[in-house]
Amino acid sequence: MPAITLPDGSVRRFDGPVTGTEVAAAIGPGLAKAAVAMSVDGKLADLAAVLDRDASVRFVTRKDPEALELIRHDAAHVLAEAVQDLFPGTQVTIGPPIENGFYYDFHREQPFTPEDFPRIEARMREIIARNAAFTREPVERSAAVELFENKGERFKVELIEALPPSEQITLYRQGEWVDLCRGPHMRSTGDVGDAFKLMKVAGAYWRGDHRNPVLSRIYGTAWRDRKELDAHLHQLEEAERRDHRRIGKEMNLFHIQEEAVGSVFWHPKGWRLYRTLESYLRRRLDASGYQEVRTPQLVDRKLWVESGHWEKFREHMFVATVEDESEKDRVLALKPMNCPCHVQIFNQGIRSYRELPLRMAEFGSCHRYEPSGALHGIMRVRAFTQDDAHIFCTEGQIADETARFTALLSSVYRDLGFPEFRVKFADRPPTRAGEDAVWDQAEGALREACAIAGVEYELNPGEGAFYGPKLEFVLRDAIGRDWQCGTLQVDFVLPERLDALYTAEDGSRRRPVMLHRAIFGSFERFLGILIEQHAGRFPLWLSPVQAVVATIVDEAAPFAREAAEAMAAVGLRVDLDTRNEKINRKVVDHIDQRVPVLAVIGRREAEERSVVLRRLPGREQETLPLAEAVARLAEEAKPPG
Repeated sequence: MPAITLPDGSVRRFDGPVTGTEVAAAIGPGLAKAAVAMSVDGKLADLAAVLDRDASVRFVTRKDPEALELIRHDAAHVLAEAVQDLFPGTQVTIGPPIENGFYYDFHREQPFTPEDFPRIEARMREIIARNAAFTREPVERSAAVELFENKGERFKVELIEALPPSEQITLYRQGEWVDLCRGPHMRSTGDVGDAFKLMKVAGAYWRGDHRNPVLSRIYGTAWRDRKELDAHLHQLEEAERRDHRRIGKEMNLFHIQEEAVGSVFWHPKGWRLYRTLESYLRRRLDASGYQEVRTPQLVDRKLWVESGHWEKFREHMFVATVEDESEKDRVLALKPMNCPCHVQIFNQGIRSYRELPLRMAEFGSCHRYEPSGALHGIMRVRAFTQDDAHIFCTEGQIADETARFTALLSSVYRDLGFPEFRVKFADRPPTRAGEDAVWDQAEGALREACAIAGVEYELNPGEGAFYGPKLEFVLRDAIGRDWQCGTLQVDFVLPERLDALYTAEDGSRRRPVMLHRAIFGSFERFLGILIEQHAGRFPLWLSPVQAVVATIVDEAAPFAREAAEAMAAVGLRVDLDTRNEKINRKVVDHIDQRVPVLAVIGRREAEERSVVLRRLPGREQETLPLAEAVARLAEEAKPPG
């Protein structure tokens, strides 16, 4: 006689085993119609699953967050059936839901192309309209192997044979079509709805191994309704328009080439942008009590072994073996992060409690090996600069430093056009350094710090650093995308491993707590985000070219040079355009270059020693004496902070 506890605390009792469908119907016809799945003791299950014991049950409708993953999972099955209907002989492999959509990998002699999508989508709509029920079918392993062997599905056979002997093999049917799947699924293909679209096709090695056959991967997106789908497609269009790689090329900011994979060639305008951002952050750090340092890029393997990074991070490190006259060959690594080096500075001399908290910052040049397939413009590179800092403090100072850092980070993000961010608390990962008692202490200290500092967070379980829990600061950009940039990590482990000590007030020797923290994460990635946030049209203080002085006639060139020199003299980043082009052509060119201010000088302006200021890309303009125009632009271009 199972007792079913519902989210409101009420309990429904039944005379015998019941399905989720029957429980929903017993509660009311509205729920029976809306429910597409259920959560049983916190685990998603089909509505057709039998409840034969006491359980806590929550029904999932299309409004719930879990519904999106179910819609996408079911859409992948519908895609696979449509493909096999239309292209006989195609073998299916795997098709999981992913962020914003789903994909399915197929084996076919002729790869798919986007030209195939309209036919496939049309057949998917027919399958959805047919509204065939998803039916779970547990089978013996041998029966499943025989089924897929008879169908010529050798990839499915391989998947089954790779499953642990203890794992139950389950199939899911949707009418006549069947697939190997753990589930769960919604009630029927009709629950997928019509808010889906096939997006692109790509090649993928079977099981990610280049020695295996190449599969044809079809990606799709699926949502609860057409409104959500349209919003997502609009976001993709905006993301394409704002793509930092395209804008970087159009504005001549940077490039990347094969001879230095994963490294950025900064052009003059791009480097101006980089230096402006660096100078701004340096001012903010100086005002916040940070001491800037510089540490080596090549560091002996020994230090990385002592810190634990060699064991945890070796596959991402660039390593060099060098001959040493005085001893055997030495193994050096390009540093992938700065933290062990900062401990070495802390360890020089005897530190006193009076020096704590000690805030040590570095714009550190780091290198990490990223697979070529993971590289993405300047957002995912192998050579980058961290806006890194480490705060050495006592356990009692963690809360105050957390509050100070969060306030600094909030202010910096606002200055750069990101008023919104949220915080995730990432606790201990499965593989980590340090005893559980140390992790209990670190996690407790960080939770208490958040409570005292008023930092609200959501849990991100198992995603902490290998040496300590962390707060992850997630930005939301102008088109609604999330970017995890800033971080604050509480570390009791590295000070122990690298023997960091300070003299306490009572004369005893104690370990400092080490707070790892960053605001940008890396300059390269953050600049990519900034380019996309502003679509290349930066605020005046940040723009790599703040103004262009442009002539209308050749006779105005001498005064135009004088105007440009006057602007440069007050610190404005200014270019001069005296080309033999019509002014309308110059305006279009500088709009394309995302220049914020155009100072136009014709024959009259030269005679009157004035300029016409035009704010691009708009049409509004005003005529001002040169001195007044220079003073106004200089005031407007002052960086925040």
